[in-house]
Amino acid sequence: MRRGGSGARLASTLPLDARTRQGPGAVFRPHALPGCRRRARTPSADRCRERPRDPGACTLKVGADLVDIVTTNPATAASSITLTLDSTFIRSCEDGQRHLEVRLGNVETSDGGRQVFAAVTKTDTSVEALIQRGLKEVGQTTDTELTAFTDGCSGLRSILVNAGIAKPPGLDWFHIAMRLQHAEKTAGTLPADTPERENARAVIIAEVDRLHWRIWNGKAKDAKITLERIRQVMPVFRGDGDRKRDPSSRRLWTALREIDRYLTSQSAWLVNYAERHRAGLRVGTALTEGTANFLVNRRMNKSQQMRWSRRGADLLLQVRCAGFNGKLDSSFGQLFQAVDPASELAMAA
Repeated sequence: MRRGGSGARLASTLPLDARTRQGPGAVFRPHALPGCRRRARTPSADRCRERPRDPGACTLKVGADLVDIVTTNPATAASSITLTLDSTFIRSCEDGQRHLEVRLGNVETSDGGRQVFAAVTKTDTSVEALIQRGLKEVGQTTDTELTAFTDGCSGLRSILVNAGIAKPPGLDWFHIAMRLQHAEKTAGTLPADTPERENARAVIIAEVDRLHWRIWNGKAKDAKITLERIRQVMPVFRGDGDRKRDPSSRRLWTALREIDRYLTSQSAWLVNYAERHRAGLRVGTALTEGTANFLVNRRMNKSQQMRWSRRGADLLLQVRCAGFNGKLDSSFGQLFQAVDPASELAMAA
């Protein structure tokens, strides 16, 4: 019997999956098919083989082209626009720098129009120009009422001034709420091993909640009253010389003093958050925090073991913003997946 004859006949009767070793965990081997021969690869063949398109290089090229994109005017003018501006950081691969600062934000209208923008600092991309472009895209006119929110950073306020926004920005509620939440949680951990301490803890919890209400309703000037009432009952948590006896009381007092300093330095930018909330208006940069999550952090920070060059990160952000804003035409459909604003921002909120 000829060698290989029965093997060839047996292979021809097997299903295709068995002949090609395909299946869960299997490796496809084209030379295993009957009549196929393994052919050695030569350097010349490798050079002549058409190389696949590099999506990374294409992304950088598209990002560079997007910097000078022409702004389009919407069909209708916007009666009111809310602008939120914040910053975040990504890891850097450049020498002498561990992180790169990214400044980003949203412009949105009362009828649902929205544009996002982002830029890495110290690049050719001007975040002021991006803000002006976004405002124009959503329909800003001379009669449009514009309200801006930042976290209180003087650098972000300077950006707004340079972008031509004369009205002072409001202090966003998100960063105030984070500080108040920390104080509320710390107050709940105060010891209540004696009747005096139990009563004092109840008073402190009530006063911290009252402080929350006062700031929310635009009465932050009365915050001193709350702090003074808490100061009067704090001595019952004083230890007998052991500095580690009641650490929660010291953490609470540190948190309250931080709130006091923050409100004092930012008092000129506080607004009546409850009034704006009842009117269905934005009260801070919570939307931008969500934008930073899906636009920057999820792609460039979280669970990503990578570092970025300043130029590469900036150009990638221009592409991601353009995808969200609907600026990429169908020719880029195979390279970039469009972002669904409704689903992404719903998860971020």
